[in-house]
Amino acid sequence: MNSEKLKIWLGFVVISTVWGSTWLAIKIGVTSIPPFFAAGIRFAIASVVLYAIIRVRGLRVVTTPDAKKLYLVMGLLTFFISFGLVYWGEQHIPSGLGSILFASFPFWVALFAHFLLPGEPIDGFKGAGIAMGFLGIVLIFWGDFDIGNPLAGFGMAAMVLSTVLQAYVLIVVKRLGHAISPIVMNFAGMAMGTACLMLTSALTEKWVGIPWNIPAALSIVYLALMGSVLTFVTYYWLLKRVQAVYLSLTAFINPIVAVILGALVLNESLGASLAVGAAMVLAGILVANGKALLEKIR
Repeated sequence: MNSEKLKIWLGFVVISTVWGSTWLAIKIGVTSIPPFFAAGIRFAIASVVLYAIIRVRGLRVVTTPDAKKLYLVMGLLTFFISFGLVYWGEQHIPSGLGSILFASFPFWVALFAHFLLPGEPIDGFKGAGIAMGFLGIVLIFWGDFDIGNPLAGFGMAAMVLSTVLQAYVLIVVKRLGHAISPIVMNFAGMAMGTACLMLTSALTEKWVGIPWNIPAALSIVYLALMGSVLTFVTYYWLLKRVQAVYLSLTAFINPIVAVILGALVLNESLGASLAVGAAMVLAGILVANGKALLEKIR
């Protein structure tokens, strides 16, 4: 295996495992910190780190019309609206259910890619693999559908809308982001998202008397450094090297990590369906990549 392929596999491992842990970290944070404020602080820290990396490495901030459009789309649709919806929604639904709803991500990516990316049509392998993976996620989190929160429906709708928006942004980045460093595009998007989130928080949330505690503060730092800087840079680096639909399949692995961490940290029970669901997820990923694997064998 050459160094490029090794980096790609390592990138998949990083985004699958770290993003799988972010659901737990977000849940810990929003138990005591207002959601928009928590998201804003997270991306503020991440923006400072990314800016420091840009200065140290001497990276050029591209300002072409396409680059500006990309920064605007990422800032508003991903880091402001999408993450605002995720943080708000996690107050009202279990983190496991948030994961399963986000597992619809590959469906939306495949749909957008089919119409907007000429080289990435939906074929039988991708369709079957996505369906198998999603059914596996449903099995893993079946128990999370029993919810007593009256706002749960709005929380679930927020999560689904966030998924659709992030899928669209993924395709926009695939089309416009080839000549832009992942570090630069994430800095620009996060900085804009930070400003919008903090303004929204100032208008809708109370900053006085926030019950800060060590777990909540650590969750924000972890989400900023690992869940934002490391993963988003890695994610968009991978996007330049693999098809968007294949990359989106990591959304099926993240919930498996989330449910395991939930059991270890929050003592959540692991249902008997976990093994079957996980097997279906892995089988779905294999099937989705079936065409590429067959071509290599030939």
